[in-house]
This record gives sequence, structure tokens and C-alpha cells, in this order.
Amino acid sequence: MVAVGDLRAVLHAPARVPDGPPRNLPELADLLPAAPLRPAAVLVGLREHRCGPRVLLTRRQDALRHHAGQISFPGGRVDAGDSGPLAAALRETIEEVGLPPAAIEPLGWLDPYATLTGFHVFPLVAALDPSAVLEPNPDEVAEAFEVPLDFLLDPANALPVTLEWRGRERRLVEFHWGGHRIWGTTAAMLVDLRDRLRHGG
Repeated sequence: MVAVGDLRAVLHAPARVPDGPPRNLPELADLLPAAPLRPAAVLVGLREHRCGPRVLLTRRQDALRHHAGQISFPGGRVDAGDSGPLAAALRETIEEVGLPPAAIEPLGWLDPYATLTGFHVFPLVAALDPSAVLEPNPDEVAEAFEVPLDFLLDPANALPVTLEWRGRERRLVEFHWGGHRIWGTTAAMLVDLRDRLRHGG
């Protein structure tokens, strides 16, 4: 069983935001908007439970402009008032699920990802206080839920998917948990976390 503290050794240090290109840029280069990618950040939050760590995810409201109704990590674009991706990830998490700052302990970064909607996303992995109460913001979040980390780390649960986008075939993975479909960039980040734990970063 993986402990949340074990993740530090396989992540980029919290104080050093990865400065390279998005991990999946070669795959998406001809599908991205012409405008420069806009910086965004998400929080891959883990809470220790008696049966092992669980990963916090949200289902976005159907009326949102970007990724409506999809399963995602708390997060959003880096605003002008943010000091950087770390500040944005914390701010968005506080706004979306109501966790107080003291309940969030940054552990480190996964590699950044590009999205087809034109974002350069920085995933911050953090330990969350298991006693903190989630208070989802109904304007943004339809539901907040947790998935066992062990389930997400099992390669058998990463189901291969092929789809066509703008005339080109894309190969993705998705997870199914509790009636939820976890796919796209969120699933790719979880696979990155799994591979780092298996291969030491």
C-alpha cells in the first residue's frame, strides 16, 4: 500500500514548478489552438484513510464553459493576481471544495499537460487533512468524491479507449469508478502518477 508521504520522492519539488513543455505536446501539436497556451493549475489531492489513500475528484457543473460535466481535479487558470501555478491550484481548491489552506500540504508536481481547450496545466500533488470537511461550491462543482489510490495505480483499471478528433485517431485511457468516467487529461495525469511510483519518477 502506498503512503501519501512516499510521493515526495517521485515528484518535482513544490518550490520548483516544471519549466519544460507539456508532456503530451507532441501528441496534440497539430490539434491545439493557434494562440499561446494559457497557464492553469490543478490539485491532485490525496487523503489518508484507514484503508489507504484516496484521491479527491470533482464532477463539474453542466453549465460551465470549459469541461462541463466532466470529472476533474479542482483547479483552473492562473489569474493575474496569482503568484504562480501553486497559488492558483490552492486558490481554486479552496474556492471549489471549501478546504481551508491549513488542510492542504503541497508535496510536489507532476509533469505539465496541454489540453485541447488551450491550457498548459500544472498538476500539484498535495496531502489533504482527512478530517477536513469538503464544502463543494454549487456554482462550479456538482459533486466531490474520492477514489482509492490503489484502484488508480492498478494498470488493469486503466482501460484503453480510441476516439476520433478532428479527423485523427487518438488513443487514451479511462477509469470507471462509482458510476463515474474518469478520462482525458485527468486520467493521463493519474497514469503519470502511477508510472512515477512504479519506476521511481
